[in-house]
Amino acid sequence: MTLTEAIVTRREAPVRRRRRNGSVWGEVVFHVVVLAILVVILYPVVWMLLSTFKPSADIVGNVQLLPRETTLENYETALAGIGGVSFWTFFQNSVILALASVVGVVLSSAVSAYAFARIPFPGRNVYFGLMIATLLLPFHVVIIPQYIMFNTLGMVNTFWPLLLGKFLATESFFIFLMVQFMRGLPRELDEAARIDGAGHYRTFVSIMLPLLKPALVTSAIFAFIWNWNDFFGPLLYLKDPDLYTLPIALRLFVDQSSAADYGAQMAMAVLALIPVFLFFLIFQRYLVDGVATQGLKG
Repeated sequence: MTLTEAIVTRREAPVRRRRRNGSVWGEVVFHVVVLAILVVILYPVVWMLLSTFKPSADIVGNVQLLPRETTLENYETALAGIGGVSFWTFFQNSVILALASVVGVVLSSAVSAYAFARIPFPGRNVYFGLMIATLLLPFHVVIIPQYIMFNTLGMVNTFWPLLLGKFLATESFFIFLMVQFMRGLPRELDEAARIDGAGHYRTFVSIMLPLLKPALVTSAIFAFIWNWNDFFGPLLYLKDPDLYTLPIALRLFVDQSSAADYGAQMAMAVLALIPVFLFFLIFQRYLVDGVATQGLKG
């Protein structure tokens, strides 16, 4: 190092030190703000989880996290169920509806998306525009016609009104998601398959479905969460308590007596959150991949 370079380095050293100190303080402030936001977001969840171990009389009006007296009575009451129907019956009904909805949504949306994205037919753009327009149609507008139709068919008080639409590609959002994904895939793949003698069925099953995996998993996660938490649909079509789902069971804990059992209600809410949390935890990396891929193609 020459004498001139040494002088310049010595002059720049305080500036670099001030920048480094400023950068360190900036990181400290950033992490403090992030931790504060994290505490605000997680506090209600942690309070609800720890409140399940408190006596019901100690829950209302008490904002302390740790219970003064620990009890498992709330979980025993929640697992016992309501009106002679156990928690596991509600849980089983929710699992059947959520998983069947995932299968129906993924299959029907993928087939419909392939038709819109890869098969030219008269009026394709018009039909696609009409399908997109249904996204703007409020669900409450079609409640009465749908109920009359299913009641005429004798399907009320069964799972069919809640599942039939999933297998008939009525979820426009997922079709649109998959169409946009397929439009980003090279058309040379279709042409190569056609040259090898593959038809639409072989092209869809052997080429499109494996490449569509991020979009399929993203749709499956959203379909599972939305149908698991659905309250209005089961409330409208299910009349027999043996067919009720967990969201309705949670509501019944409020209505069964004038003094609501908040402890059991929170215990059942925690138990109901576990499948959604596990489903998201297992497939969240595919969700990130799907969103990232959609962003790149957009």
